[in-house]
Amino acid sequence: MALTLHASSINKNGFKARITAEYAGVKLNLAPNFVMGESNKSPEFLKMNPIGKIPVLETPEGAVFESNVIARYVARLKGDNALFGSSLIDYAHIEQWIDFSSIEIDANVMRWYFPRIGHGVYLPPAEEAAIADLKIGLHALNSYLATNTYLVGHSITLADIIVTCNLYQGFSRCMTKDFTKEFPHVERYFWTLVNQPKFRKILGELKQADAVPPVVQTNKKAAHAKEQKHKPKQEVKKEPAKPKVEDPPAAEEDEAPKPKPKNPLDLLPPSKMILDDWKRLYSNTKTNFREVAIKGFWDMYDPEGYSLWFCEYKYNDENTVSFVTLNKVTGFLQRMDLARKYAFGKMLIIGKEGPFKVKGLWLFRGPEIPKFVMDECYDMELYEWTKVDINDDAQRERANAMIEDQEPFEGEPLLDAKCFK
Repeated sequence: MALTLHASSINKNGFKARITAEYAGVKLNLAPNFVMGESNKSPEFLKMNPIGKIPVLETPEGAVFESNVIARYVARLKGDNALFGSSLIDYAHIEQWIDFSSIEIDANVMRWYFPRIGHGVYLPPAEEAAIADLKIGLHALNSYLATNTYLVGHSITLADIIVTCNLYQGFSRCMTKDFTKEFPHVERYFWTLVNQPKFRKILGELKQADAVPPVVQTNKKAAHAKEQKHKPKQEVKKEPAKPKVEDPPAAEEDEAPKPKPKNPLDLLPPSKMILDDWKRLYSNTKTNFREVAIKGFWDMYDPEGYSLWFCEYKYNDENTVSFVTLNKVTGFLQRMDLARKYAFGKMLIIGKEGPFKVKGLWLFRGPEIPKFVMDECYDMELYEWTKVDINDDAQRERANAMIEDQEPFEGEPLLDAKCFK
């Protein structure tokens, strides 16, 4: 069967099918003279994949696109290989790791790397979120590989091929040694795999990134901004019929940003509690936490200017996988960034093994949970919210324990504790 892969020779998604073909004993040809940006825009290519993305596998029965699907197809062409394991549970675990690496590793590497090289808008907060999410995935993978040489069983499977290819872009483009040294088992696994003869035949000699690439979009944005700055004057000269057409005032009016409407919380009466003072006290207290930070919190707390809330995830029975549960909480805290000026929060992930419980304590400006937070952060409706009665000693002590990350908490160990400040 003649199979042709339409992709460039250095495309990491194309590597998946090509390495799989080596292990499955399938002949796979690269499309000759493929030029990215030209070949994939041709009418012939767009008939195979209407959105023009690579890779695409051309087979006698028709075209197949999406890299993981192509790799699965190639692996199944010959049934005498172990790429899908030896049992149904092996197959399930292989699919599990393929999905995991696509969502938790590959997607976050792309969110980090591509904006830096100009393929997307570079936003530092978005980059920080991508790196944080990537680290969560790598920590989970590192923990698993601490006691496993391969992902499933005792030999290379399709999971190892796809996970390694998803790690390839990170290791070669932006994950420096300083970054990956935090994940020694991932390092061992990756370098073991890429130096296997069949991997090496496709990947060639691999060198780890020396540095994170610099942001190249900044100059483009600056040039664009400079271009925009001169547009108002040109427009004014073309409209002599309008009153007040003097160039300088028009430029000033166009350049002056419109004042943003004030957040309703900024219109509340002043509070004796200064939120930033509490956040500094929390962050800087390293010893005697109860005597210093907890006591300082209650000394500062203003029940007329602020309110305290317990929260509990409504669907804790679904929290069976640790890294997925941690991702939920991390994502929630990222989306709460819109309230950073008005809130402080602690989130506890509780339990030694799944299902894990997620509970939290939040301090909000104002007597109620701010409406804009409820409206704009969809995670809020996934939690039950209960206002803390600060006159109830038991509730007050429970709040203390959450601020302090007390362990055990309510008789159970903590998997993790996260702070929003």
